[in-house]
Amino acid sequence: MTVVVEVTDLCKRFGKVQAVDQVNFAIGENEFFSLLGPSGCGKTTTLRCVAGLESADSGTIRIGERTVFDPKTRTDLPPNYRAIGMVFQSYAVWPHMKVFDNIAYPLKVRRQSRTSIEQRVARVLEILGMAGLGHRMPSQLSGGQQQRVALGRALALEPTVLLLDEPLSNLDAKLREQMRAELKLIQKETGLPILYVTHDQTEALAMSDRIAVMCEGSIHQLASPSTIYRRPATQFVLDFIGTVNYLPCHLADTRSDTIRLILADGQQCSLPRPPFIPDTTEALLAIRPEDIAIDPTGEGLSANVELGSFIGHANEYRIRLGATSLRVSGDKQLAIAEGTQVGLKFRDGLLLEPDALQRPMARAS
Repeated sequence: MTVVVEVTDLCKRFGKVQAVDQVNFAIGENEFFSLLGPSGCGKTTTLRCVAGLESADSGTIRIGERTVFDPKTRTDLPPNYRAIGMVFQSYAVWPHMKVFDNIAYPLKVRRQSRTSIEQRVARVLEILGMAGLGHRMPSQLSGGQQQRVALGRALALEPTVLLLDEPLSNLDAKLREQMRAELKLIQKETGLPILYVTHDQTEALAMSDRIAVMCEGSIHQLASPSTIYRRPATQFVLDFIGTVNYLPCHLADTRSDTIRLILADGQQCSLPRPPFIPDTTEALLAIRPEDIAIDPTGEGLSANVELGSFIGHANEYRIRLGATSLRVSGDKQLAIAEGTQVGLKFRDGLLLEPDALQRPMARAS
């Protein structure tokens, strides 16, 4: 992998708050890389340090072949010398300028020729799927089109990397989904690496090649979306990404590829062998709603449907298993009435130490 952006041991403090704490990552060519986490986790501060909008306290940042930040050599290049394109949460589209002029503005600031500007803006509008709309005012555009204009202005200077800070958060749900697909298509068209900041798990999982999940200034896990979802490295990642049910259990047999568990109500079940098995005989089973299979005939663990909701692509249920109410995702073609006795089987899951939810949050090494 050819590294385009490299962040090493980055630290940033605001007063007594350690906003960024020893953050390390590298972004390769054509890679869509996301910083994901809740508000206040340090993801936007990290991006602003990469952009040159904040000066870190320590660490180094390289973009392309240049070191753009290194306090040891007193290097701290301003944003316009970092070969970046940036799109903010607020579009920052100038309402008094036509679409063409909004996109052309950074080219005009750099005093490029009129012919060069016209050719570049025409190409950017084509990439954005907005050819022929250069004469329009921002007030004549939809929210998604305005966001594309902001993206076009960032693309105009042919940056080395695109930095996107919560760019879809002001759009409605349907438009966000549409823009997710468009962003991926635009990246394929341009070949630019993207550093994307979001608190939205769906966005990060749907668009990213790799995700760095952050909490309290640190990266808890850096991996592919599927690895982060299926094999979380810490308790925080497990809780933050998607939905998870927890069941106390006793490890009855862990010697084969399929292990046997005894649940708190005495019922027994099997589970494909997870990557980690606690040393103790007691454990906590963490299982996703879609990894629980419902058998209407009652075969499997005996349970009772408490609530059911049709959400289009699936039926969602609250199902009582012993003393625990589980969230379960079922087939959209199979609606099960509330109060029905059903059987449950587990397709996959993770085993945790029995006191995992009471202990301080584990951190990735």
